[in-house]
Amino acid sequence: QEKKIFTVQGPYPIIRHLLRARGWVERKLPSAGRQLQQHHPLHYLWPPAEEEEEKEEEQCDEDPNGIHDLMSYLVRDRLPNFIWTNFLEATDHELLQQDHVVNHYARVDAFTTKEGLCLSLQNLPWIEQADPNTFFPRCYRLGTTDERAAFIEDFRLTAARSLLKLALEGAGDRPVRTKQVPNSAKGAGWQRSRVSHPKHSTARSGSPLYPELVEEALEVCKQHLGVLRHQDIDRGTPSPCRTCIDWDRFLQEYYRVAHEGAGLVLTRQQRKQCQNLLRRLAEQLPQLGMEGKLNVWILKPGAESQGRGIICMTRLEEVLQMARGFTAPSVQVGRWVVQKYVEQLLTIFGTKFDIRQWFVVTDWKPLTVWFYQDCYLRFCSWPFSLCHLERARHLCNVSVQKWYKTSPDQDPRVPPDKIWSNTQFQEYLAQLGQADAWHQVLVPGMKAAILNALRSAQDQVGFRKGSFELYGADFLVGEDCQPWLLEINSCPTMRPSSAVTRRLCANVQRDTLRLVLDRKNNPTCSIGAFELIYKE
Repeated sequence: QEKKIFTVQGPYPIIRHLLRARGWVERKLPSAGRQLQQHHPLHYLWPPAEEEEEKEEEQCDEDPNGIHDLMSYLVRDRLPNFIWTNFLEATDHELLQQDHVVNHYARVDAFTTKEGLCLSLQNLPWIEQADPNTFFPRCYRLGTTDERAAFIEDFRLTAARSLLKLALEGAGDRPVRTKQVPNSAKGAGWQRSRVSHPKHSTARSGSPLYPELVEEALEVCKQHLGVLRHQDIDRGTPSPCRTCIDWDRFLQEYYRVAHEGAGLVLTRQQRKQCQNLLRRLAEQLPQLGMEGKLNVWILKPGAESQGRGIICMTRLEEVLQMARGFTAPSVQVGRWVVQKYVEQLLTIFGTKFDIRQWFVVTDWKPLTVWFYQDCYLRFCSWPFSLCHLERARHLCNVSVQKWYKTSPDQDPRVPPDKIWSNTQFQEYLAQLGQADAWHQVLVPGMKAAILNALRSAQDQVGFRKGSFELYGADFLVGEDCQPWLLEINSCPTMRPSSAVTRRLCANVQRDTLRLVLDRKNNPTCSIGAFELIYKE
């Protein structure tokens, strides 16, 4: 009668405990089959990766007196009023009453898969006055003919720009791996991205290439600049650069310079031209700074999670061959996306990290978004290097890093459990003299990126009053502290991997229930660390 029957499916003992403490009664699912009976309007599907976690959860769900089992038996024929599950396929939402609460929306793959987010953000300029290139590394779906061609052109143009950067670097007679660090920051372990390239130590290493190579790169970049200055909102504007040079030969020579240490001959006039052209391109290309000079791209299955199948690559032909030839059962043909790797990123103690940031959507009409003010950082197990593209150096997912032992070369100041809280990160930034970066650059940037992603996909989502969803967005941090959105997860893990995540995951689950349940009856109740950042 009080409508306090709930169902929890998945590794969520905190949710179960908190609901029972509120006086709710659980309708437990059958231990065999893991599905509600067929007459129930909701069917549940379990991702294989969650099975071990669920078994552990069952073992920890103590009910020594059998009270919860008895109460569950008494409500076995009642529909739950609150459903929290790790994956939900709605087969008949019409049978749900309006006051039934479910922790998922339908068709959120428009922004929670790599392929969906890539496509949705391409349409953002038509919806909002916002440029996805300012917060989302450019991305292409290789299964689409037009986008595959656009990626090939982008790779070539990036190679031309990168060659100009390498030429300038060599003309200055400075080692590639040298990066000047502010004196005030050295003691705190300040690390920007370093290109550790033993083969490419100076411009004089290797044999010099023909002088026309820089001229070709300059010509390509000049033509591209002309296109950018007259380009409309459609990024598919044709480029005159597709046939202006022999691209196969140019790329092979670029590879020699970028990856094999070949030197470049640069005249004084060419040096001035390179500097001027790159400055003008920076005014048109928001990603010119973060893209670096080695043309690293990251190839991802379009609908996978937890770092499955992700590979970093530096050669065009290898990217295309990999996308064509990969036949894993979990990857449908043509569902690959390729994304520009953020080469100029902020590292901590020489190690790459990313940020897992939670937010909740409680309504899509009007769109209502709550940002969680606590988050955590995830570190890689090996030191960052762009000449070594192993997953242990470049994929920060806990599900990836748990398979790697910490490298002997790793700075001992990197936390052993590879996790930091946002508070620890803010303290670190303060040591670098960047105390304001968190509140003035990072947090506003993450909020804006999340809202733009949601607005770009809003028309695709299956809206339902009474539902809500907790998401986990992943961000990289550029060397200028600008956040770059990588992906949004519809079912962020709540299984703790450290003392930090044990505390934060428990807190975000507690505060989510406050937000979606307690606040209905008491609009002034505490919602913990949640902050309303948008309501249409």
